[in-house]
Amino acid sequence: MSENKLWSKAGTSTSALIETFTVGRDKDFDVLLAEYDVLGSLAHTEMLAAVGLLSKDDLGLIHRELNNILAEIRGGAFRIEKDIEDVHSQVEWLLTSRIGEAGKKIHSGRSRNDQVAVDIKLYLRAQVLLLKDEVAQLFQLLMTLSEQHKDKLLPGYTHLQIAMPSSFGLWFGAYAESLVDDLEVLAAAYQVANKNPLGSGAGYGSSFPLNRTMTTELLHFRTLNYNSVYAQMSRGKTEKIVAMGLATVAATLSRLAMDCCLYINQNFGFISFPAELTTGSSIMPHKKNPDVFELIRAKCNRIQSTPNELTLLINNLPSGYHRDLQLTKEILFPAIEEGKACLQMTRLMLSHIEIKDGILTDEKYKYLFSVEAVNELVNKGVPFRDAYKQVGNQIDQGQFHFDYSQQLHHTHEGSIGNLCNDQIAVEMQKVLGKFA
Repeated sequence: MSENKLWSKAGTSTSALIETFTVGRDKDFDVLLAEYDVLGSLAHTEMLAAVGLLSKDDLGLIHRELNNILAEIRGGAFRIEKDIEDVHSQVEWLLTSRIGEAGKKIHSGRSRNDQVAVDIKLYLRAQVLLLKDEVAQLFQLLMTLSEQHKDKLLPGYTHLQIAMPSSFGLWFGAYAESLVDDLEVLAAAYQVANKNPLGSGAGYGSSFPLNRTMTTELLHFRTLNYNSVYAQMSRGKTEKIVAMGLATVAATLSRLAMDCCLYINQNFGFISFPAELTTGSSIMPHKKNPDVFELIRAKCNRIQSTPNELTLLINNLPSGYHRDLQLTKEILFPAIEEGKACLQMTRLMLSHIEIKDGILTDEKYKYLFSVEAVNELVNKGVPFRDAYKQVGNQIDQGQFHFDYSQQLHHTHEGSIGNLCNDQIAVEMQKVLGKFA
């Protein structure tokens, strides 16, 4: 079926070596675009009929069979055959083999670059919405845990040295609020992906009287990429912006995973998990390793390299289409899947977290309360610098001279005694509204 290439002409051929190199892993990722390729063709052909470039009868035949192909894709029965180059060729070949000449008309006013651009936009838009839903679920779990454990104290650290009292309510809530800011970036990526490039052709428009506003509405895009040259230039750029949104989420997950790896360590012992969620050692029977969190940390650190990898791929390209852009799929698509998996696994683990009670009663944490001792003197009228020296001298003289209390009076917004979780939830709802 080597003749089933959209660009093939009579009397021409491509060597097997060149074809293998240029196609690469593209077919593997093209299968993920199949549904969106059909949706794009449904919208494009409806528009062609509306502007008089396709008869009503042909449109009926085309739509009937495209919907059959769409059902096959959604049912898992679709594949790109060995001698067919890509998803666009496969869909058009299936259509033509089933309905005849009418199937050959769906490419009028459209370039393969055009098809790839709209397929990727539709795919990325859908994936960003899935990521948003996963983040929202993790956010809700973190908020629930924050409220549930708000009265359980935890050592706070700076420079990995004990610093001041914290709480599990504050800790869980911090990561919940971090996800709010992460979704701000992902929402911006959604707005970029939610623009229609269809109708830009090979990047310079078409002499056909295409109605791009119509396909924008049919595909539920927010608006168009108006300029046909920029519609093609948005390839690679859109992927990079989505990768930035994904990377911000990954950064939060990686940091949370690192905290969990520390806190489960026996020298901390703040949290634990059921044995079935940890792994053992081949020679040390006591081990309960946090492999899941270690892999979340590693995978999310790798995800954070994705925007940079895409930058290196597209950084010096001039305007117009270039085959380099084919590689964006194999960089970004697996990263998206890894990101969703890391979100799901983080949620699974935290759903079973066990929190230790009375952590700060251990005497080794007593200096966490030094600031409280200073503040107590200040409240009695002692100037802050004098109070600081007085408490500092007590600490320098040894443990028996430092008189401390575990009574805490943190009431300002965002402190141990005033988590502001309701306000954080409101901020999250505002951000979620940006995906509408």
